[in-house]
Amino acid sequence: MKKMMQALLVITTIFLAAPNLVFADQYPDKVVEKLGNGLANAVTGVVEIPKTITIIGNRDGVIHGMTVGFLTGIVNAVGRSLSGAFDIATFFIPTTPFVKPSFIWDDFNRETTFLEARMR
Repeated sequence: MKKMMQALLVITTIFLAAPNLVFADQYPDKVVEKLGNGLANAVTGVVEIPKTITIIGNRDGVIHGMTVGFLTGIVNAVGRSLSGAFDIATFFIPTTPFVKPSFIWDDFNRETTFLEARMR
């Protein structure tokens, strides 16, 4: 009976550890991806200013783009740069990026939004 319980314990442990082994294979990829995303966003945050001016200017007019678009672009630039710095500082914990689109060059004509962090 004791050997049967030990065998059952070993089998249960293997089945419970199996999903973690799958995630262990993905962990290095997720960490490198987050670090790269953080570096890119920290460096290219300033590009949010002309991007936002262009998007708001095309949608609401040139004057609106040069005023509201400029101010919104500054806020988005600071947000993207800080999000990148946060991703660099915490790259070893794989989460989804705070900023959407993840990179400035992804869907360049889409306005930037900021989301909550979720585990990948």
